Formats: sequence, structure tokens, C-alpha cells
Amino acid sequence: MNAASSTASPVTREAALRIALAARALPDVKVSAFVRSLGDRLGTPVTEAKLARMTVADIKAMLQGDEIVDPGVDASALKSAVRYLWGEGIDDGAPVPDADAPAGEGLLRVAVASNSGEMLDGHFGSCSRFLIYLVSETGIFLSEVRSTRVTDDAEDRNVARAELIGDCHLAYMQSIGGPAAAKVVRAGIHPVKYPVGGAAREVLAQLQGTLQSPPPWLAKLLGRAPSSLQRYMPGAELDA
Repeated sequence: MNAASSTASPVTREAALRIALAARALPDVKVSAFVRSLGDRLGTPVTEAKLARMTVADIKAMLQGDEIVDPGVDASALKSAVRYLWGEGIDDGAPVPDADAPAGEGLLRVAVASNSGEMLDGHFGSCSRFLIYLVSETGIFLSEVRSTRVTDDAEDRNVARAELIGDCHLAYMQSIGGPAAAKVVRAGIHPVKYPVGGAAREVLAQLQGTLQSPPPWLAKLLGRAPSSLQRYMPGAELDA
């Protein structure tokens, strides 16, 4: 959706981007309703200078109005939304997938919630994109970059986001709420909270190191027998 088209007067591309990112930082808030509420509160046209004066208290007041439901948004989401309105933390440059990303069976497919570059720095319900990595014992490859913009106006944004990465085995994010995590699990994806965040490939290198002898939960995802049971499988050699 183009945020600029929903206001009574045109806004700059920068202001429209700030508004769209701020709305996505607020779980279960529709972008169109957020745009209308901003226009009512700030007056039109909505300018970058006006957005820079917005506070957490202002957004809380908007969320308690008739246009936007759910005033119970957590504090971190509110702060993220305000920072976006101020123009902070905006990185519209998505990374480019690896040209040599492999294809085929036996690869672990991992979604990483991201807002900038190849960083694990996103909340499941508000990240701007999911980076899709293929992880094997010999390499970590960025296969795809999937924008979450397509989920903005879904009836249930968390379900839509889970469907967006429904072909992945795991999903890494800095944070995720309990109800959203349940929807991710129902989609057949194992959610992994990694609050400290960091460079996605460095985080996934830790996962890669477990693939030779994966823990039971990961072995199950990969369709393998846990390493502790492999010696008892048909065809396995027993220790002398």
C-alpha cells in the first residue's frame, strides 16, 4: 500500500516511508487506519517536521481511539514506531541473495526477521522483511529476501507472516509474543527468540555447528534420527 495516497494531501516519499514503517512496528494495526489517525492528529499535510514531534504518548492516545484497536501494544513496539516517525533506523536497502545459493533436499531453511542489511534485528510482528537462508554443514547461503509489506492489511497479520515463511524449518527473531509464536508453530515452523540480535550469518553459524550431531528437536525437523539413537538404527555399525 502507498501511505501517501491515503492522506488528504500529498506527503513526501520520506514521510510516507516513515509512516508505513511505524505502522508495521505496531502489531495488529492496519496501515490505512494509522495513516488516517495521524492525519487527524497532526493535520494535513503530514510533514516530516510534524512526524518528528510525535511521542510515545501521542501514539498511545491514537491507539485508544475508535480507528485503531488494541491499546495494549508493548512498550518496545511503541518506541520503535516513534523512532521510525522521527526518521531513525530506516534502511530501505535489502541485501541481494547469493548467486550461488544451492537447491535441493537436505538443506535447513531458516527465516530471519530483519529491518536492515543482513542483520537479525526484527520483531516477528513488525520486521520489514524476512531473510531466507539455506544452511548446511558446509555453507550458509542467503536464498531470498521476502518483504512483509504484503501482510500489512491481512485480517490476521501474524498468520499472514507465518504463511509468508511457511516453507521454512525455523524462524529467528529478536522477540515474538506468545499468541504469534503459537501461530508460527501451527504453521510447522520452529520459532527461535534471539533477543541480542546480531549479524544473521554469525548467528546461523552457531546453528550450523550443531548440524553434524543435531539435538533431538532439530533432528526431528530435518527428518533424521537423533545422534544418540543413530547407532541403533538399521545398517549402523556398532562399536566393538
